[in-house]
Amino acid sequence: QVQVVESGGGLVQTGGSLRLSCTASGLNFDDYCMGWFRQAPGQEREAVALMSRWGGSSYYGDSVKGRFTISRDNAEKMLYLQMKSLKPEETAMYYCAAEVVWRGILEGRGSYWGRGTQVTVSS
Repeated sequence: QVQVVESGGGLVQTGGSLRLSCTASGLNFDDYCMGWFRQAPGQEREAVALMSRWGGSSYYGDSVKGRFTISRDNAEKMLYLQMKSLKPEETAMYYCAAEVVWRGILEGRGSYWGRGTQVTVSS
């Protein structure tokens, strides 16, 4: 049984930092591209940061470039998102996703999704 579990969310002030973690079990982690998505109430889900199977390719949403860093540890089956200089408009539920095909996750698809971790940025 595949499980994807996010952690590390919380309440932070504007300009603060958080590090999100995602663990995936029940799958061969290095067979999957991984990514972070977020969805705020009343908004569509958007891709935040994505990484290919071995980290050779990455994608960042325009609004997070230069502030967020995605990384993965295939040996530990972990995905991370380091977020800096957070803004109130980035308050959202952050989801971790796993998808075999790079084009697929770029298009917002995921074979497996976690339940999310809430990030709240206070002004």
